Amino acid sequence: MKLNAITAADAAHLLGVSVDTIRRWDKLGLIKSVRDGRNRRLFSTQELERVKHKLEGGVSCQFSVLRSDKQYETATCIDLFAGAGGTALGFHNAGLNHIYLNELDSRAAETLRRNSESHGLDWTIDNSDVRTVDFAGMHAEVIQAGFPCQAFSYAGKSRGFEDTRGTLFFEFARAIKDVKPKVAIGENVRGLLRHDGGRTLSTMMDTLDQLGYRATYRVLRSQYLDVPQKRERLIIFAIRKDLDIPYVFPKEKDYFISLREALKDCPASEGQSYPEKKKKIMDLIPEGGYWKDLSDDLQREYMGASYFLTGGKTGMARRLSWDQPSLTLTCSPAQKQTERCHPSETRPLTVREYARIQTFPDDWEFCGSMAQKYKQIGNAVPVNLGYHVGRCVLAALGYIPITDDMEVIYPNSN
Repeated sequence: MKLNAITAADAAHLLGVSVDTIRRWDKLGLIKSVRDGRNRRLFSTQELERVKHKLEGGVSCQFSVLRSDKQYETATCIDLFAGAGGTALGFHNAGLNHIYLNELDSRAAETLRRNSESHGLDWTIDNSDVRTVDFAGMHAEVIQAGFPCQAFSYAGKSRGFEDTRGTLFFEFARAIKDVKPKVAIGENVRGLLRHDGGRTLSTMMDTLDQLGYRATYRVLRSQYLDVPQKRERLIIFAIRKDLDIPYVFPKEKDYFISLREALKDCPASEGQSYPEKKKKIMDLIPEGGYWKDLSDDLQREYMGASYFLTGGKTGMARRLSWDQPSLTLTCSPAQKQTERCHPSETRPLTVREYARIQTFPDDWEFCGSMAQKYKQIGNAVPVNLGYHVGRCVLAALGYIPITDDMEVIYPNSN
């Protein structure tokens, strides 16, 4: 946070907006804040001016899929639960060299194969069940895994590696045990922090410790890392204990990318459409609005029993805003609880718009039915987020310099 940080009240006076507006920007993830010693939220004046400019239609940053101009052949990487390739492509764009990718879903694996061929990536893609994979003969400097988070039968019983049996994290741990990479990167949703009262994450950290790795983690907010989407991901960074190298995480930028910038000249593609009854409702929702912008009669009709529930309804009948990042994409843009309606046209986002928001390049092809394409994209790690994490891995390993846009944590300092 910059030194000239001010309170919400002072910021409102300076910009000529209400205090509620400042607080709304904070809640929407458009502006970052810190707490002072009196537990007040403080805001950077430069960031506030930038956000106000952007929300008034100004442009401060142009969308792009980030790429390095150099590849490091010895920075070898194994990717488990690779999906449609969001992390793998991001790591590749940073400069890492993938030697093996595993993905069980046949359509996602086909997506990986087709793009590996068309982009000259020379990836080895395995569509088998990860539980059957023999990692003992593999060698790589890095293992990355976006493992699904299931409940652990024995979580919290202090048995480390054994606690994770029957879960897909165990397969990640087994790969680490057999391959012994220098660095292991785990990715999951922010909710892992609270899963089973924090015991699940604690078990994972204990497991890595028993395997001979020191580890720490950070929650990264994609909207501050060149992704036009509010998407939080927990990143676990593990380093083999015999190596005297630091953890490195990307620092958040002081800008965000709006949908207006991200979807400019987006190629046309297939996409879902609304039934006529729903379209009539969505036609009434203004840009950035949701179900509460309807009349009370229509609210009751559209919401049904959900009308009487408290909390958790802000995604219903939701139209996105041109001058903000997208809300987190799901596996379908037209799910009632997590609506993702185009900002100005009354339709769900298309497949290619979904891919743009996840920072896939326009020539990254997705295989399968339209529903399967939405699912692959919605489940992916944003490519640009993968790029930033990949650069940090390369910096930790000494392939590239540590730069000012990286947070460095040395052993025994956290």
